[in-house]
Amino acid sequence: MNRYETVFILNPVLSEDQIKETVKKYEDFLVSKGAKMIAKEDWGLKKLAYPIQNKKSGFYHLFDYTVAGEVIEQIEVEFRRDERFMRYLTVKLDKHAAAWADKRRDRNKQKA
Repeated sequence: MNRYETVFILNPVLSEDQIKETVKKYEDFLVSKGAKMIAKEDWGLKKLAYPIQNKKSGFYHLFDYTVAGEVIEQIEVEFRRDERFMRYLTVKLDKHAAAWADKRRDRNKQKA
């Protein structure tokens, strides 16, 4: 089992309920494939650096999880099929990146 981080941008025209439903759907998908969720972060509505699909903003979310490598291809296929997703990026974390991610998350919790 490897550790991954997936950041995705959802379409800004979605309602709050549609966003929660979408995030829950893909979290359940990962868990059904044997993933262990470490963290979920909702970064909210952010302005994009450049327009994507004629949109200038999007809802950012991050999943931090461990799962077998084959599952990554499956979830990315699902992202491509879903029109609510504007962009996504999945990164495999090595031990140094995983330690940094944990440290960043702890620091953000202390600020809040």
